[in-house]
Amino acid sequence: MSNYPNPLIEQRADPHIWLHSDGHYYFIASVPEYDRLEIRRSPTLAGLAQAPAIVVWHKPDTGPMSALIWAPELHFIDGQWVIYYAAAPSQEIVDGLFQHRMYALVCEDPDPLSGTWQEKGRIQTPIDSFSLDATHFEHQGKSYYLWAQKDPEIRGNSNLYLAEMETPWTLKSPPVMLSKPELDWEIIGFWVNEGPAVIKHGDKIFITYSASATDENYCIGLLSADINSNLMDPASWHKSRRPVFSTQTQNRQFGPGHNSFTRNEQGEDVLVYHARNYTEIEGDPLYDPNRHTRIKTFRWDENGMPDFGEPAADNRPLTLQKQH
Repeated sequence: MSNYPNPLIEQRADPHIWLHSDGHYYFIASVPEYDRLEIRRSPTLAGLAQAPAIVVWHKPDTGPMSALIWAPELHFIDGQWVIYYAAAPSQEIVDGLFQHRMYALVCEDPDPLSGTWQEKGRIQTPIDSFSLDATHFEHQGKSYYLWAQKDPEIRGNSNLYLAEMETPWTLKSPPVMLSKPELDWEIIGFWVNEGPAVIKHGDKIFITYSASATDENYCIGLLSADINSNLMDPASWHKSRRPVFSTQTQNRQFGPGHNSFTRNEQGEDVLVYHARNYTEIEGDPLYDPNRHTRIKTFRWDENGMPDFGEPAADNRPLTLQKQH
């Protein structure tokens, strides 16, 4: 198993790494100012830490995309680069929720760092409500969109939904709900299922997701389905009864979550996530900038299930850490 600097990139939450066919790693994440989208590129995973961050889009001053740019993901779909992100018209909270909706940018140039990005606007779903954390995957010739959204009829902040896609910014099928916050560890502080990511292994397909408030209670849960099952049937998916990656107090790793997946240069599967190294947060955790990007390799157990282990301690002495 490979070892990496921990953290890999400081003050970058909701990290997403795309390994492209050109052999390079592309990194995108939420920035503390929540005001822009920036991409880093490196021929190695570790090299992302020193790679320059190129701003490819900046939020407008007014309008529906003018505040709180959250959780971008970079994908290459049908020969074009796509960034999914969530944005709000303001920082106003209505009925306990921010007012985020989901949007897409597209770049048809080969190089997403220097190419032209076009706004494709909002990705429409049947319910007009708080929605965010979109990801994309392809499976058996179909293109899927997976995201988190509030249903006013269901208690909590957000559930997980899946739909087939017509284009990278248009849904083809009615969404189905795959999961809602219901277990004890999913409803601490807030009732949340969000930040989904997809990985396949053997005869199974998996969705990881994050649950509870974005403090030390944040953790990662797991859905699994047979790889040949009907993914649009919620009955195909099994939810693990316990979180699969969570706070490790001894290592001073708190609230690990909002993960994505990639593979390293040796072909090992890599978990990409963020976590803090302290719990003393003043005010809303969303405005604390020190959710750092971290990566670790992981293994698969004898049943073909992912074993993420535990979040590793920072590799710098605790005496040198910032005091909060």
